[in-house]
Amino acid sequence: MTSQSWVYRSNQSTYDVQLESRSVPSESEIPADSVLVRVRAVSLNYRDVIAWRNLAGRQVDGRVPASDGAGEIVAVGKNVRDWMVGDRVAGCFFQKWQSEPFEMSYHKTDLGGSVDGMLQEHICLPSTGIVRIPSYMDFAQASTLPCAALTAWYALVARGSLQKEQTVLCIGTGGVSVFALQIATALGARVIVTSSDHQKEERAMQLGAWKTVNYVDSPNWSEEIIRITNGRGVDHVVEVGGPGTLEQSMKAVAPSGHIALIGVLTGFGAPTTSLFPLLAKNVRVNGIYVGPRDEFVRMNDFLESNKLQPVIDKVFCMKDAPLAFEYLHSGKHFGKVVISL
Repeated sequence: MTSQSWVYRSNQSTYDVQLESRSVPSESEIPADSVLVRVRAVSLNYRDVIAWRNLAGRQVDGRVPASDGAGEIVAVGKNVRDWMVGDRVAGCFFQKWQSEPFEMSYHKTDLGGSVDGMLQEHICLPSTGIVRIPSYMDFAQASTLPCAALTAWYALVARGSLQKEQTVLCIGTGGVSVFALQIATALGARVIVTSSDHQKEERAMQLGAWKTVNYVDSPNWSEEIIRITNGRGVDHVVEVGGPGTLEQSMKAVAPSGHIALIGVLTGFGAPTTSLFPLLAKNVRVNGIYVGPRDEFVRMNDFLESNKLQPVIDKVFCMKDAPLAFEYLHSGKHFGKVVISL
């Protein structure tokens, strides 16, 4: 039996994504400690754009894209006892990162990067590289959890120790930032969201944002953050921008506050400003690259209890996957971009 897979193929300095057929392992060919998953939905992250446009110089020729996907188990290896056919699951971003601490070797197991990702109709995954998805979510919703949701959770809850009534700054309205808004609001925090789009600001308010700041209207938006917080600054910054936003984030964070360094939306360059404010304010800085499996399970329990609804901007069909990449690259989205298989 064969199934369809999207694959990166070199195109001069960047990559194309091409649809190819691949054989599906028979039940006897499934590794003893693995499961075969029929993938039903995949969500994209900016990381997929980085690979597709070759922004980081990573070799991904022949690799199946996408770390994030959900589906049901259709076969199990002979040694698997914790899973059964029909279980609804999502793959873990780092297949071998089960719990703290992080090891650099885990980078060799990142779906859609070092190993084939989820943008294929069938995938074999280790039984320890999947989690059960929340019962109330469909596959499209669950496909948004492995990277964006877990990153927000790990940044604010696991590493940030977010407390009720603290203030959180979410930069932009992409997947991580919107999940951070939802999680922090559910935990009783007050969230400020930045955006360049007034309509996106309105949507953020509908999701529970306390305040919004338009960074086109206010280029030095940290000044507005300081004003909103009566001169103190925010307790947590979900810093997804990188070198282009870090200076403003350092100005916006409160003394003894927390910055979660997550993204590189403005590029991979060095900071263009002094890092002394981090010292002067005694700021805690955490580098965040998704999170371990045990926190994924913990987050899903939280989602189950609070019934948070992932925000999906647009769903593309399997044959239109390249359009999904282009749409994500455009930056027009609010929340997540999903591909239905």
